[in-house]
Formats: sequence, C-alpha cells, structure tokens
Amino acid sequence: MSRRSPAARRWSRRQFLGGAAGLCAAACARRDEPLRFWAMGREGEVAQKLLAGFEAENPGLRVKVEQLPWTAAHEKLLTAFAGDATPDVAQVGNTWLPELVALEALEPLDDRVRGAGLDLADYERGILETNLLEGRQHGVPWYVDTRVLFYRQDLLAEAGFAAPPRDWDEWTRMMLAVKRRVGQERYAVLLPLNEFEPMVALWLQQGDELLRDGGRRGNFRGPGFRRTLDFYLSLYDRKLAPPVTHNEIANVWNEFGRGYFSFYISGPWQIGEFKRRLPPELQGSWMTAPLPGPAGPGASIAGGSSLALFRRSRRKVEAWRMVEYLSRPAVQREFYRLTGNLPARRSAWDDPGLAADPHARAFREQLTRVRPVPQVPEWERIATDLRLVMEKVVRGDIPRESAAEDLDRRADRILEKRRWLLDRRARR
Repeated sequence: MSRRSPAARRWSRRQFLGGAAGLCAAACARRDEPLRFWAMGREGEVAQKLLAGFEAENPGLRVKVEQLPWTAAHEKLLTAFAGDATPDVAQVGNTWLPELVALEALEPLDDRVRGAGLDLADYERGILETNLLEGRQHGVPWYVDTRVLFYRQDLLAEAGFAAPPRDWDEWTRMMLAVKRRVGQERYAVLLPLNEFEPMVALWLQQGDELLRDGGRRGNFRGPGFRRTLDFYLSLYDRKLAPPVTHNEIANVWNEFGRGYFSFYISGPWQIGEFKRRLPPELQGSWMTAPLPGPAGPGASIAGGSSLALFRRSRRKVEAWRMVEYLSRPAVQREFYRLTGNLPARRSAWDDPGLAADPHARAFREQLTRVRPVPQVPEWERIATDLRLVMEKVVRGDIPRESAAEDLDRRADRILEKRRWLLDRRARR
C-alpha cells in the first residue's frame, strides 16, 4: 500500500470539500431551474396555460414549455439526445417511441406508475400497447388518435342506405350505389395515394402481424396483406376512388361538400375542420362511423402522442409529478376543450361537450378496436416505401403481381441492421 504525504492528504481534503461545495451549489441551482417540457404544434401553444394549475399546486416549481413544429420535432429530439441536451419531459408521437427506447433515451416508468397508483385500466389496451416496449412502460398516453370513416349520410340515404357500412361487402355495395347516382365524373371514396394510413388500417384488420419473425422481416407476402391489397386495388379498378394525391385535390372539404367523394378515412382533427369549413346548410349532411372490417366492424390504427420522461433528466421526481398532473381526467378534459385532441383516459370522455358531440362517438367506439403498428424504429421508413410502391401500382408503373415481393425486399433491406443486432444479442 502506498503512503501519501500530509500535504497530499491535505490537498485531497481540500479537493473533496471544494467538490462537495460545488455539488451543493449545482444542486441548489437545479432546484431553481424550471422543468423543461417539449411539446409540438398546437399542443405546445396551450401547454403553458394547461400547466398553470400544476405550478399553482407546486409553489416555486416552474415549467418552461418549448413549442416545436411537428416537421422539425423528430430531428430535434435526436439531436438533443446526441448533444446530451434532452428535456425533462416531452410529447412523443407513439411511432417515435421505439427509436427513442432503442437509444436508451427514455426512463422506464413501471415503478413510477405503480407507485403513483395511475390506473392503467382507464386506458384502452390497444393504446397502452403503443407505450409498452421490451416489456416495459416507456410513456403515458396523453391524447389518442385513430382513423374512422367520414361519410355523407345524405348521399348515402339517397342511394338507399340508412346506416353506415359494417363490413367490406356492405361498404362495396354502398360505394357502387353512390357511384351510380353521382356519375362517372365523381367518386365514392377518397384514398389519397400519398397517405399510407388508410391501407395500414385495413391491413391491421386482418389479424396478421405486419412484420414477421419478431420484427426482423416484412410480412407483405402473407395472406392478410394480399387480401388487403386485392380490396384496396379493386376500389381504383372500379373507379370508386380517384387515383390522386392530396396535392391534386384543391380543397378536401370543398370537394367533400360538393359530393366529389362520399367516404373519407381520416382522424379526429377533421371534426373541427368539417365544422369550420363546410357551409351551414351541409352541417347536417355528414357523420362519422367506425371502420368496416372484412367480416364486421374492423380495427384501426392506435395513434396519438404520449408523455415520456427522459433518462438524463436531473429532476425525475418533479418531472413525473407533472406527467401525473397532465394525466388527470379533469386536466385531460380541459386539454380537449383547448385543442380538440381526444382524451387518452376513458373517464375523461364524460366531458359534456365531448359526450354530446355525435361526430366523436365513432372515435370512442373505434378506440376499443385499435392495434399498434410494429414497434420497431424502422417502421416509418417501411410505411413510406409502402406508400411509394402503392402509388406506382395504382398508376400502372409497377405490376400488382410483384408488389408484395417488392415490398418484402424493401422491408428486409431496411431491417437488415435490426436482424444483425438481434441475432448478435441472442448469441451472447
């Protein structure tokens, strides 16, 4: 054992005392720092107002809300992680969670959820599954999103139907009947070629896994996708859907109002848009309905945003307290009134305005039948390839017979690194 001189021991003591004082000062400074909360789009605009009650309940604790545009939010989160500059809490799109979990950027929340007594049974299972990765809870759903059918109930009634479709066969009969009435220059359904969500929702209804072998490979050659592909392409073959992108539709709401199409698959934000943009005489002409499935009411995409706590946060106790506050049913009701975003908790749906809105009822029912998309970081790239390939198939640039094989090749190439990492982990 080496001996140190008295001077060295004194120096070490001075270093220790100085370091301890520095740590104390840093800790005191951290208590004075505000919690950093990143939120996107409209949610960022209203978050500060929403959190005024939280600050009132916690004197001396402040929250600094940074509003990020959706177009830059994903890159901002990754850059912040690389630069060790992540916030304490952030609003995270549910499809971004797998990537952040793979980076080990997020704090698992299982113990905190149990300790807080947060009632996870108050959330729909399909929505909760978007937050469960590698068997652990990595977020708390903040608001929910899914896709339902918007339809012209007046045009449907003129075609002889008093209720929306319940399955694909009935939906096809309705679309054919509407098409006969509106003529060749108009269509029955709008499925923009630059949107992959409607087709993914129809595929989820098959019960198949969208990726096979534990997310290692694509499953486009499976029977579920082939059935979806046949149904989807039949809508263009029979001229029930126009082969156009959103960019080729001057104004979706005007075209819906003039009967250019009668069915449209979209999300809850469209409720407010249709109420604002359709003229008063058409406000009673439209309604929403859960998606029809192959043999009855079908599934749809489990979407929305969650609240995630970052692993590098130095104030996890206070940050979790804020997540709990934003998850209260009363706060979620206020969030709905401020933004129109649908509450994640079942008990928050008794808001008088929400309960009385007939256009929201379809979303409430659909949320009981939602499924998450594959929880792998590469999914959005695969979905983008699906959109690109399907546009080329519809326009006749790629033979439909080779679409599934082409998509599987693309997906397997995107997932190549994932396979290598998982196989390497399994060999350890």
